[in-house]
Amino acid sequence: MPDCTSVPAGVVSPFVIDEERPAEGRAPEPAPIGDVVQREHAPDGSEAPLIAKRLLLGDPLSTEKANEQLLPKRMALPIFASDALSSVAYAPQELLMILLIGGTAFLTLSPWVAAAVVLLLIVVVLSYRQIIKAYPSGGGDFEVTQKNLGEIPSVIVAAALLVDYVLTVSVSIASGVDNIISAVPALNPARVELAVGFVILIVIVNLRGVREASAVFAVPTYIFIGSVLVMIVSGLVRTVFGNAPVAASAEYAVHAESLGQAAMILLILRAFSSGCSALTGVEAVSNGVPAFRIPKVRNAQMTLSMMGLIAITLFAGLTALALISGVHYAENACDLIGFDCSNPQPSLMAQVAAATFGPGSIMFFIIQAATACVLLLAANTAFNGFPLLGSVLAREGYAPKALNTRGDRLVFSNGMILLGIAAMGVLVVFQANLTSLIQLYIIGVFVSFSLGQIGMVRHWKRLIREHRDAGTAVPRDIFLSMSVNLVGAVMTVSVLVVVTVTKFTHGAWMVFLAIPLLALLMVGVKRYYRDVEHEITIDDTTHFGSEGDVAIVLVNRLQKPVIKAIDYAIAASHQKTVALHVATDAHDGEQLQREWAQHRIPVPLVIVESPYRTYAQPVEAYIKKYREKHGPSVVTVYLPQYIVGHWWESVLHNRRARRMANQLMLVHGVSITLVPWLLDSSELIYGRRSRPVPGQERAGRPVTQAAGRRAHRDAGPPDGDARG
Repeated sequence: MPDCTSVPAGVVSPFVIDEERPAEGRAPEPAPIGDVVQREHAPDGSEAPLIAKRLLLGDPLSTEKANEQLLPKRMALPIFASDALSSVAYAPQELLMILLIGGTAFLTLSPWVAAAVVLLLIVVVLSYRQIIKAYPSGGGDFEVTQKNLGEIPSVIVAAALLVDYVLTVSVSIASGVDNIISAVPALNPARVELAVGFVILIVIVNLRGVREASAVFAVPTYIFIGSVLVMIVSGLVRTVFGNAPVAASAEYAVHAESLGQAAMILLILRAFSSGCSALTGVEAVSNGVPAFRIPKVRNAQMTLSMMGLIAITLFAGLTALALISGVHYAENACDLIGFDCSNPQPSLMAQVAAATFGPGSIMFFIIQAATACVLLLAANTAFNGFPLLGSVLAREGYAPKALNTRGDRLVFSNGMILLGIAAMGVLVVFQANLTSLIQLYIIGVFVSFSLGQIGMVRHWKRLIREHRDAGTAVPRDIFLSMSVNLVGAVMTVSVLVVVTVTKFTHGAWMVFLAIPLLALLMVGVKRYYRDVEHEITIDDTTHFGSEGDVAIVLVNRLQKPVIKAIDYAIAASHQKTVALHVATDAHDGEQLQREWAQHRIPVPLVIVESPYRTYAQPVEAYIKKYREKHGPSVVTVYLPQYIVGHWWESVLHNRRARRMANQLMLVHGVSITLVPWLLDSSELIYGRRSRPVPGQERAGRPVTQAAGRRAHRDAGPPDGDARG
């Protein structure tokens, strides 16, 4: 028990032990502008979590280095275009797979279906160039619809994009794992575990920062582009010289379904909608304009154009080579006559590579490795788009403010972690099955495409009206831009209808359920923030000042944490300071009174009875009676609280301080001060033990000296404190 009777040594205020105090009568020297206060290193053994974090994520970056994280075009392409470029690895496969349901004769329609997909991709790329130019702030389709169509369409677009980003990660990872299993079939039983592991790896890489992520992802993306182009050229050259490549599956016949005329049309439309997965990721560049180097708009437009050109070349080339080599990829592997359906089907990319270079060749494994890498890294597009969109939504009040917080590496880390968790959940639920996941895909992206293009048409119409109202000539480029967006709106709305009709019963209904639910949630968050802002906005009825200032230190037993809380209260120089004990047992109250008198604690002790063994209610009643007698005083309640180092210690302590704090915070005019007492076990996480209390050194107990001076003052309550 601390000895509080010694006056000469004074009372030590623990909260200033580690701080330098200026000599009496001299003002403290201001810190130089720009200086950063560095935290001291903890003793050995307590830095393990920090070291692990730094090894995984790297050292923190200051805000001043934000411009250094901006991307040049060559680094932005693999970051923002990896999704669109990688989709060519599975879009031709899905297109041909759907057509093969009707039999091999339907494969003759694939060039026309692929041409329709290419035409749509050209229109969408040109349309998004207009969005980048008109709305370069990074809001993309959300900002377009918000400013031109209103709140409800904008939150629908935002919800659709968020859902699509989650599915982008899921589909990309599942497709990448599919290609790995095509090369190494023995890994098939670990499909889900591999998928989840890759998501975690990509989250960690992205948390290191945009610039480092682009450096990691650039090499595999460019290797993929180069190797697939080499394969396409090699296959076409062989065809021209009469030695066309032949896929191993070309010899397999197919169990075709008998289809009526209506079913045939639906099958073709479904193949087209599956091929439209090649368009996913086009919108990512418009959402990431702020990440580009200056001139941002020009660089973003050039990156989008390069992405579109490469994606069209790879998609058309792979589709042509698959038809030339006779690739047969069935929705159900057992429909291939002669194929052992107990084994996983090789992907279209694997079959074309094997037909062109040979199944055991170096180029085969290079293409498989590059395809798997770029498919896995395609998820990175979502890990850039989702956090950026989340930050925009948070600024607008449609999402939690935490999504607008940058982490140590200047990225929106909370958004990345949230996306990773959501994607892992989807992969586990669907067992990383690409065919199942692809049915949910592209719904969200075409919802945003359609509303975004309609919004841009409204945008150009408004500009035309403003020019005419002002009596000025309307520039020709406005009419041209509006025409591009009008064509884009018609085509994307048409595709949305087709995708909805053909995929709804195959699982797309879940997306149509998730989008409005998420939109309603965002509207609810917006309403909540609006109501809170209205409630806390300053007005002329706000009054300052109160009649009195009293501190109440809650005491259970006379122990070091209580003495520390009393010292804090005394150091704060309240007008009145009292110690309050809630007695659930008369004997405990009497024992505390004797100890209080024995140690001459310089603060009066008040004991209130609690016959029903509650704690917060008697304190509330005491505060109410005090105010009735002394007026509307501001009350500060000091609560000692243990800080522990093991999770199981929290279970062993009753955590009464937290519960009482939560209840007392609801009392008008009451503020809560939690005074921490670090138990020895807390050294595991904080790297230091509890600070000394008054009398500890004089009582002969060991004290760890801390740097800094001690602040002394005479023992006893300051002027104005209670004396009875």
